Amino acid sequence: MRHRQTDGSVDLAQLRTFLAVYRAGSLTAGASQVGLSQPTVTTQLQALERHLGRPLFERLPRGVSPTAAAHDLATRVAEPLDALETVVADSPEADTPEPPVLLGGPAELLAALTLPALAPLISRGIRFTVTTGLADDLLTDLRLGKLDLVLSTIRPRGRTVLAEPLADEEFVLVAAPQVAAHIDIERLRVNDLAGVPLISYAADLPILRRYWRHVFDTRLEAEAALVIPDLRAVLSAVVAGAGLSVLPRYLCARELDTGSIVTLLDPEDSPINTVYLARRVGGPARPHIDLVRTRLVEAAEVWRACVH
Repeated sequence: MRHRQTDGSVDLAQLRTFLAVYRAGSLTAGASQVGLSQPTVTTQLQALERHLGRPLFERLPRGVSPTAAAHDLATRVAEPLDALETVVADSPEADTPEPPVLLGGPAELLAALTLPALAPLISRGIRFTVTTGLADDLLTDLRLGKLDLVLSTIRPRGRTVLAEPLADEEFVLVAAPQVAAHIDIERLRVNDLAGVPLISYAADLPILRRYWRHVFDTRLEAEAALVIPDLRAVLSAVVAGAGLSVLPRYLCARELDTGSIVTLLDPEDSPINTVYLARRVGGPARPHIDLVRTRLVEAAEVWRACVH
């Protein structure tokens, strides 16, 4: 197989191989995706690196790590290569099993709502690889083809991603009953938090500050007594009586029902986030991705009941 055309341009096979390795994170997995041996993949990547004059990957004990040049190249070639793949994918060579659906989203939303809704699909032969993280990072991976579907709490922008709203998550101000009994809401309104410990998933109190701005029309000036980057752990601390916090209602609905925590305020207009389901435009047909999307859209009806 030629790795460079006679006019010096890059062979499409090199770019296809590069993108497979970039998305898979390893030479072995990338080779499997494009149906080549690992030595052939290595040869193609070396030829591409010579043509570009820059290294594309750094070898790790397990897999490879893309360089800045690789990120730049993937950004430029992912969309046109996926579009080309759509054209050639119509040749019915497909008794090969579908690869896992690559799903991304916030850890708490995935654990509490998404994965239970998708569990029945596993018995139908659908496989999943799940990635958690921040919305901006996950949407970047979606655009580059490293994810198939992303649940995002920010609205994706750009023509390469199609997003549909699934549900709104409502935020509530909560504490354990024994803590709530000693909290004066009017003091909270004027930023008097003396003796009121705050629990947050980040040091800059993003959810708490948003709640204060939206509900109390003031900027929250305080520091957290406990910072832990997992809303499920924040909930556990609130239940244990460590202090107050602001949480998505879906995440603490059970604890509210049992009375292990209570809302400190029930405003008419609570802050909300819209959860979007994002997928790439174009690319080869993937029936399993379509089934997962359909299941998530159907499950959103139940979620709407949970998050309000």
